[in-house]
Amino acid sequence: MNAEKYTRQYFLPPVKSMKWTEKDYIDKAPIWCSVDLRDGNQALVIPMSLDQKVKFFQLLVEIGFKEIEVGFPAASDTEYQFLRKLIEDDLIPDDVTIQVLTQAREHIIRKTFEALDGAKRAVVHVYNSTSLAQREQVFKKSKEEILQIAVDGAALLKKLADETDGNFLFEYSPESFTGTEPEYALEVCNAVLDVWKPTPEKKAIINLPVTVQHSMPHVYASQIEYMCENMKYRENVVVSLHPHNDRGCGVADAELGILAGADRIEGTLFGNGERTGNVDIVTLAMNLYSQGVDPQLDFSDMTHVCECYEMYTGMKVDERSPYSGALVFAAFSGSHQDAIAKGMHWLEEKKPQHWTVPYLPIDPRDVGRSYDADVIRINSQSGKGGVGYILETKYGLNLPAKMREAMGYASKAVSDRTHKELLPEEIFELFKEKFEDVVEPYSIHGVHFQQVNGITTQVTSTYQGETVTTEAAGNGRLNAVSNALKKAYGLDYRLMTYQEHALEQSSSSRAIAYVGISDPKGELFWGAAVDPDIIRASIDALLTAINNMVNSK
Repeated sequence: MNAEKYTRQYFLPPVKSMKWTEKDYIDKAPIWCSVDLRDGNQALVIPMSLDQKVKFFQLLVEIGFKEIEVGFPAASDTEYQFLRKLIEDDLIPDDVTIQVLTQAREHIIRKTFEALDGAKRAVVHVYNSTSLAQREQVFKKSKEEILQIAVDGAALLKKLADETDGNFLFEYSPESFTGTEPEYALEVCNAVLDVWKPTPEKKAIINLPVTVQHSMPHVYASQIEYMCENMKYRENVVVSLHPHNDRGCGVADAELGILAGADRIEGTLFGNGERTGNVDIVTLAMNLYSQGVDPQLDFSDMTHVCECYEMYTGMKVDERSPYSGALVFAAFSGSHQDAIAKGMHWLEEKKPQHWTVPYLPIDPRDVGRSYDADVIRINSQSGKGGVGYILETKYGLNLPAKMREAMGYASKAVSDRTHKELLPEEIFELFKEKFEDVVEPYSIHGVHFQQVNGITTQVTSTYQGETVTTEAAGNGRLNAVSNALKKAYGLDYRLMTYQEHALEQSSSSRAIAYVGISDPKGELFWGAAVDPDIIRASIDALLTAINNMVNSK
């Protein structure tokens, strides 16, 4: 690898005011234009069929896009027929503007307007490349000749718009803007605007694309700021951005470009597009949402959007794709799970105005995800917090802190041995297997209490086939039963933890009891039991803890 082979291919503006650096957030949503049906479609190995394009268009409308680029109608018969179907079948809502793309070439522009006949409201987007590399290597034309292509294309758009049935707005892109000298890009754009002479009632769109990323995002922002501050008719011009993602900075380019003065974003769902793709509108919109700004797009059922996208395009939404991926809210790390669980409890207790849960930039429920299935996920990297949170939120089990630790280790061991993630139901079954109703080697068949010397009990129990009845006293029923078992079998342990709570809110509700004991070395062992009678539940929990202690030896 020889880095000397490469050099910077971008141009800094002659003047950099850098005022955009004084802003720390975007305070309103830009105008969104989806280019999924054109830019995204041309990037597919198998382009969408007519039926798929119609369904995708309807999905975009459902999400809330008010501007949708529907294709390059002069490029193929499918593109042409799709546009005609939208117009002739009246599939375009009154508040949605369609957009079409055309090169600044006469026969292509004429074919485009032929396809647009009868459109209620459409943006005709004309472009030609202006970059130094394209001028020198592809077109072999001077700056003056390239500028004239843009002007001639703009003039033809204006002429044909007057001759065609419909309502048309104009957009111009100096393609390869990021490889164009900013002063020259400004000269070309101003020449186009002089042809269109935009008004407040009929604004023009100047689109400044990152056709190829050549620079860091702050350079692009400076280029945008220069264009915005020096463009003619600025109050009647919508400055649009169309970032690609060659350097992986599409979102950063878009956000800094908006700070620098841009009004509009062209992009695709999940960043689909040629090469590394376009800017990801889902990420941009949800970034705004996470800062308390309404993005004016609805991603409340993200799973539905993902499924439709994958069905229509044949592409896959990556598991780690921001906000939309299957694993973006998932926490496997024990420390992360513990922080999330505590944050959720804090949220329920304090009821603050704003969302501040650690490790979760937004509430997963806002995009249709659930906590138990999507947030706390258990594998060999997980800990007590995650396991405890799942058992509590899904099954109503509020384990004592040290028991959560023991259950966490048990879950980690199974996941590590099987090399798999444990589902909530598997964790619950593991809890019952390890800590409920372990009746060997000791079992209890009957217990009777009397209030003599505190509490006196008679316990009938069995060990290795032999049944005995033992009497003992204690300062409570559980303590009395524990003393009876110690007396009968010479068991040596200390009763360390007893905790109970109801599982249902009713007069006949079941209760769960948790018991922790320690052996002479201080090692803890646990048992749990469920019964409508809390005394019975506590005795069964104690017996399980004893059996776990004995079996561990």
